[in-house]
Amino acid sequence: MASLDSPSKNIQTGDIRRFQKRIFSFYKKNKRDLPWRKTTDPYKILLSELMLQQTQVKRVVLYYEKWIQKWPTIGTLASASLPELLQMWMGLGYNTRVVNLHTTARKIVTLFDSDVIGAMKQYKQLPGIGRYTSQAVQIFSTNADLITVDTNIRRIFISEFNLTTTIKDAELWSLAEQCLPRGKSRDWHNALMDYGALHLTAQKTGIKPKTQQSRFEGSDRQIRARILRCLLQKSMSFSEIKTTFKLEQERLKPILEKMIQEKIIMKRNTTYQLNES
Repeated sequence: MASLDSPSKNIQTGDIRRFQKRIFSFYKKNKRDLPWRKTTDPYKILLSELMLQQTQVKRVVLYYEKWIQKWPTIGTLASASLPELLQMWMGLGYNTRVVNLHTTARKIVTLFDSDVIGAMKQYKQLPGIGRYTSQAVQIFSTNADLITVDTNIRRIFISEFNLTTTIKDAELWSLAEQCLPRGKSRDWHNALMDYGALHLTAQKTGIKPKTQQSRFEGSDRQIRARILRCLLQKSMSFSEIKTTFKLEQERLKPILEKMIQEKIIMKRNTTYQLNES
């Protein structure tokens, strides 16, 4: 077992093997049946990874399947209009994800000749794609001997190896590298995620994620969602939005400005509408 002061240096090979056996044994009995686990198409896996960010799995399953039916390839997604995508995305929240997904799809088509894996290897060129997503797509598509660490995996390592919750990301990723069973990366990461989601939960361990969602009711996120629903139907002036949602100008103005900055909406003359690109 590792000490709190040196999280990965003192972990013994036997500890790692027992840890791997425990994770795989749980996975064999409790593996979740999820649609994105039935494909190695990197586009579909990329889609699932972005949808799963800060969103419950059960909700994502419904959206994922409808999405794949409508836009089955990276090319069809790149050709779609942003309003179409926003309409389909409504209910998943954090709408900047779909704006980034749309931009990323177009870049993958134009800059990488629709090669999603090639694009993931140069993820810094793609908006909304970080190291975690880049490596997750490669892992689940090609079984690449890479590692990635999400909230569930972080919690597992902290709990199983008795680590401090202030452990640095670099140390955690180094530990994940030590624990990776070569040639089994896809199954290993699916197993870790199921172990964290079904067994070693945040409630059970008391280990909180590094970042937590703010309360939705009455938040700017809720107001943004309501504005977006209206703009999906028609363009509106500032005064119409202000009156409809009974908001003070001081609160509404920065919300609209941020939505413009994030390229979700645009202002044309005196009215606000969805970004048409």
